[in-house]
Amino acid sequence: MKIVKTILYILFGLMFLNAGLNKFFNYMPMPELTPEQIKFFTAFMSIKWLMPLVATVEIIGAILFTIPRTRALGAIVILPVMVGILVHHVTTEPSGLIIAVVLMAINILAIADNWKKYQSLLDE
Repeated sequence: MKIVKTILYILFGLMFLNAGLNKFFNYMPMPELTPEQIKFFTAFMSIKWLMPLVATVEIIGAILFTIPRTRALGAIVILPVMVGILVHHVTTEPSGLIIAVVLMAINILAIADNWKKYQSLLDE
C-alpha cells in the first residue's frame, strides 16, 4: 500500500508542477471555453498578479508534496488551490469534476497520513 501511495503522491505533485509551469510558459493548448468560462477567465486574468501567484503556489506546493519529508507542508500549501479547482468544477465546468474529486481525495489522504505532524499546531 505504501508504494501505491507514493506513486499517487508523486503523480499528484507532477500534475500540479505541470499546471503551474503551464501558467508561466503556456505550452499546453487551451480547450474550447463556454461563454460563462470566458467571462470567468477574463475576470480572473484582469487581476494581473493572481495567475503568477497561483502558479507559484502550485509549483512550490508540488515540489514540497513530491518530497516525502515535506509532503505535510505541501499538502497544506496545495489545499486552497485544490478547493478552488473543486469549486470551479462544481459550479462552472462539471466535465472535470471526477478528476477534481480524485485529486482532492489524494490531497486529503496525504493530510490524513501526516495528521500527527499537524497536531502541535492544534494543541493549546
